[in-house]
Amino acid sequence: MKHSPHDVAENGLFINRELSWLNFNSRVLDEAECPANPLLERLKFISITAGNLDEFFMVRIAGLRKMYSQGEPWCDPAGYNAAAQLFHCREKIDELLQRQYQLLFGKILPELENHNIFIVHPGELADAEKLLAGDIFRSEVMPVLTPFAVDPAHPFPQLNSGAIEIALRFIPSGSQKDAFAFVELPALLDRFVELPSPAGMKRFILLEELILDNLQWLFAGAEILECFPFRITRDMDFSVEDENATDLLAYLGQKLQQRRRREPVRLELPPGVSGPLAKWIRSSFELDELFEYPIRGALHLKQFAELVQKAGLPECMPAHHEPVMPPEFAESTSVFDIVREHENILIAPPYHSFAPVIRMLEEAASDPGVLAIKQTLYRVSGNSPVVRALQQAARNGKQVTVVLELKARFDEENNIAWAQALDECGAHVVYGIAGLKVHAKALLIVRREEGFLRRYCHLSTGNYNDRTALAYTDIGMMSCDPELCSDVANMFNVLTGYSAPENCYRKAVLAPFALRSRLERLIEREIEHATSGGQGEFIAKMNSLSDEKMIRLIHRAADAGVKITLLVRGICCYRPQEGQHNCRIVSIVDRFLEHSRIFIFRNQGSAEYYLSSADWMTRNLDRRIELMFPVEKSELREQIDTMISLHLNDSDKLRELQYDGSYTPANRLDSYTPARSQEAIVRFLRDRYASAFDGSSGTPLKVRKD
Repeated sequence: MKHSPHDVAENGLFINRELSWLNFNSRVLDEAECPANPLLERLKFISITAGNLDEFFMVRIAGLRKMYSQGEPWCDPAGYNAAAQLFHCREKIDELLQRQYQLLFGKILPELENHNIFIVHPGELADAEKLLAGDIFRSEVMPVLTPFAVDPAHPFPQLNSGAIEIALRFIPSGSQKDAFAFVELPALLDRFVELPSPAGMKRFILLEELILDNLQWLFAGAEILECFPFRITRDMDFSVEDENATDLLAYLGQKLQQRRRREPVRLELPPGVSGPLAKWIRSSFELDELFEYPIRGALHLKQFAELVQKAGLPECMPAHHEPVMPPEFAESTSVFDIVREHENILIAPPYHSFAPVIRMLEEAASDPGVLAIKQTLYRVSGNSPVVRALQQAARNGKQVTVVLELKARFDEENNIAWAQALDECGAHVVYGIAGLKVHAKALLIVRREEGFLRRYCHLSTGNYNDRTALAYTDIGMMSCDPELCSDVANMFNVLTGYSAPENCYRKAVLAPFALRSRLERLIEREIEHATSGGQGEFIAKMNSLSDEKMIRLIHRAADAGVKITLLVRGICCYRPQEGQHNCRIVSIVDRFLEHSRIFIFRNQGSAEYYLSSADWMTRNLDRRIELMFPVEKSELREQIDTMISLHLNDSDKLRELQYDGSYTPANRLDSYTPARSQEAIVRFLRDRYASAFDGSSGTPLKVRKD
């Protein structure tokens, strides 16, 4: 591939999707540079950016490379063809990697040494220490390793995507010819091997360096000529043609097994390697130099999250966050009684505790009055209390239906295991609709009360995952509103049967059937207000904005004078125009990952508030089952308004998108101010719910779990 940007007809209304994502990951990396963040929190952000970049290669770079190799002439809305995108992505990635390694090895690790945490190299060890490290290798590492020779009797192995490999060239005992081999670092071994150290000090050696220093034990009698670690990243994005798959579970399992054989899209090597071993590695993978990355330091920085835990420095971590218990659940009465009394209750993890959702499920599993539970699952934790409650409900004879999306990227294997476990307990497991991912977040419970049936629901912008509920900001609502619950029941009928998607929905809106058109009408109404002498205004908070039609409509609204506020955490392909002073686009990256989707249309004083599982991306609006639902209770709207206002007044973390597509610089604060919105929201909720806490300690009153 020629290293040139190629001719593109750049469109001034759009920012390229891939470059926007890389700019977002750069903003995440800014958190590793922020001196106000505790030291290990900064290291955590190094790990996050590295993991993000791995997925970017596996999906986005893989897709662009495929388009380029097939000669696809398509250009994105910003005017970039595949070759131009690959070239500009390489420039951005090189900048990102340089910053990443400078931060890690130039600042963060030296600061860790001030706290007596050291990463040592074999050459720095005294003779007695090297002997001790060798003993650790032979007793704890060597038994797990498997060397793979490559010769006429041993074909080139299928190396795992993302794994650290050690390549070596050697002369076997009794031979005069060079041979090649690989040693893969097993995922089950710790990357950071702790060495005995004086009291008050911790020293670690990287697993690959320990192996490299003891290779002679694996290749006894051989003369090792060259060796170095490297890593490949494979194309891990695949489409599942489930319309033609009679057994989706088995079909997806086969697809996952094929991942190990998919094409490599990135080769990471030590800088400057040029001998016969490097030449052999390069020829084996046949990657253009555009996809080869010299790594000036340790590979696989995502695994440095392990060091965050092993360092054992609570003073270098953020203060523990205790989610607020919504005051409605401070009572020990039944969840169903509480929801029936209040009708609608807002739950916004991690500011709010996720416990009421789990409590609702656990209570439903054992409540004799509960007849049926229906739930969508997209990503759940490894030891999910949500799934355990559903299993118990099925064992107790409840009618349990779970729409479990097997195609949730990188969670496919986990979801297959949960599908099988739920099926074994007697739950009805449905894998969604052919050709569409089920991304909606919904729980519906049917309960017999005093001779008639009542429905209860929980709807959310985020997943039913107790772990991410501590780290991702989402927002949802428990409700017994008959019309809303009826809409949710209709959605499940679409997902599990042959109910027509155009059935009458009174309040909720379903994608891909009606969500796009509803959003377009809502924005068009604000345009009409603005152009007829009134005031048009809408606010939209989401993860990503990339749909071409929606962006063109937002530009039209901005040009018409509609006041527009977009809070877009990640990808934002909308390029603001000079003169659009009524359009403000901001991004917040902080301790919690901003994941909630909130849409407010002011409608000249008759405002409509919505929460949704969908971003404004083509895949969400056209190729997924998504749900948008209204928030009508004034008290809940006031809470949402306050949270949005605190975000927009954040002088610590808010970054504003500029006309040239860049964001305002990050603040380099030594300490945070009260304007930091995530902390301000915690304070707001604690003050609002002060009556639900016992005394001044901030400890929630105990609530019943059964």
